[in-house]
Amino acid sequence: MNELQIKLPIDTWIDCTWKEFSQLIQAPEYEKAKCYYDNGQLRIEMPPVGSDHSRDNGIVVTLVNQFAIAKNIPLNLLINCSYQKPGEKEIQPDVSYYLGERAKLAPTGSSVANLDNVALPDLVIEIANTSLADDLGQKRLIYEDLAIAEYWVVDVNKARVTAFKIVPSGGSQRISKSVVLPNLKFALLEEGLQRSRQTDHTSVAAWFLTYI
Repeated sequence: MNELQIKLPIDTWIDCTWKEFSQLIQAPEYEKAKCYYDNGQLRIEMPPVGSDHSRDNGIVVTLVNQFAIAKNIPLNLLINCSYQKPGEKEIQPDVSYYLGERAKLAPTGSSVANLDNVALPDLVIEIANTSLADDLGQKRLIYEDLAIAEYWVVDVNKARVTAFKIVPSGGSQRISKSVVLPNLKFALLEEGLQRSRQTDHTSVAAWFLTYI
């Protein structure tokens, strides 16, 4: 990729040096883009224009926050925060959480969170509308490499949550309930997502409260 002025393809991985990536993310046309970098490859995602992605993002955050409040679990929530391992990786999950005693480790400030200096989040969530295959594929491998404790993919089209526990020795394992939010069952979150198609978020949250 010799000319950064060339319009780059979105929603696909392309070869790119770290220097090129660092220049690219400063360009005005990519100011609102989500950018991922993994050992010599770049992926650009433009913000979704439809309401489905935003709606599911909103209800998932609402229910997770409500669960943590009900269970007295400290948390710090970050939306679209960029995390960078300089020279190697950059991620920008839709949602990330620091939980429990680690809530106080959430980064502050306006710059990209440098993972050489700040702690990893405990949970990252990708809301997948058009990016499902990649969220379950290469992005999952990135989160495995970083050893983030737990990773969820929310399938907007099917109101489904696919969740993984990252194994310290390498790889990941499918789970049916959260480890970092003990006893939160993903089947319950999925029912909340389905209910949100028919009613308002307040009503879904009130229903959710009776099951946690």
